[in-house]
Amino acid sequence: MKGNKEMITLIDNSLDVDTYLELRKSVNWKKLSIEQATKALGHSLFTVCAYEDGKPVGMGRIVGDGVVIDYIQDLVVRPDEQGKGIGRLVIERLIRFVKETKLQDTEIMLCLMCATGREQFYQKFDFIARPTDSLGPGMIQYIKTDGFESE
Repeated sequence: MKGNKEMITLIDNSLDVDTYLELRKSVNWKKLSIEQATKALGHSLFTVCAYEDGKPVGMGRIVGDGVVIDYIQDLVVRPDEQGKGIGRLVIERLIRFVKETKLQDTEIMLCLMCATGREQFYQKFDFIARPTDSLGPGMIQYIKTDGFESE
């Protein structure tokens, strides 16, 4: 993809721990330990990393069981690179992976949790905001180890 004269390249399953942590930090997400990041990436079904002139500028990953439910997880584009269509390229690649790997003649749920104010971006890709008349709100619980202090 060309945007502002630069070329965006997507590379599947190349996301390494340092790049993962660096991209998370660029959007001020919670700090992870190297062990957490290593295990998280190792348990991903699929990752994609976006590069501009060889520099990582965005990434996303899929977690789940691959047959009943998958989740788009950690969709990140560096703030200074947003608005160039990188997020669109990443999410389209993630969706395509799920479509290509789902079992034939079945339906799979593809879910995500988005930050407040980002709903319109995901609605462009046919995601629906919850709650609806038939679907309750998404929910979350943080489970911490005694003595753990979040930043």
